[in-house]
Amino acid sequence: MNYRDDAARREPEWLTLGQAARFLGVAQSTIRKWSDHGRVPTFYTPGGHRRYRRGDLEAFLARSGRGGQQTGPPVLLVDDDERMRELVRLELEREGYDVQEAASADEGLAAIEARKPELVVLDVMMPHVDGWEMLRRIQERYGAGAIPVLMFSGQVDEEGVRQAASSGASGFVGKGFDLDDLVGQAKAILPL
Repeated sequence: MNYRDDAARREPEWLTLGQAARFLGVAQSTIRKWSDHGRVPTFYTPGGHRRYRRGDLEAFLARSGRGGQQTGPPVLLVDDDERMRELVRLELEREGYDVQEAASADEGLAAIEARKPELVVLDVMMPHVDGWEMLRRIQERYGAGAIPVLMFSGQVDEEGVRQAASSGASGFVGKGFDLDDLVGQAKAILPL
């Protein structure tokens, strides 16, 4: 028996939700959604936990042409509110974008260094370094307009809209917003 055969035997046939999400290269909430809609076969343990057969996930990758990666344009979503990030990410992924998340401006800037997105969706109100400062740093490092930035905020006011335009942001959406508006602006800035 060679090393490769031994390694194949050690890989589990059944994967947990977290393992399956890593295998497919998506968030756990994304694979949950796919399971709920019947796109990925799911089995439940007597305790109600989801399990995924490795072969089913490989077949899903082959059918979808994903190869373990999202196929849509890469988008970076930066917001310190985890629940808001999940809500926005799910909507953008549903439209076909490949969404990466960051919980702070520093995480977002590091994510841009690692993999340059085609669009940044950026919360204005964050602790330590706010969205306006992050926008300034993106422009300073990559050039104004090199990476489109769609700003969003907890408030809709004329000043925020003016500041977004004067700061070089590609768009501005109030955070108490209709998600359709945010997705519509993202699609206008970065068509699929």
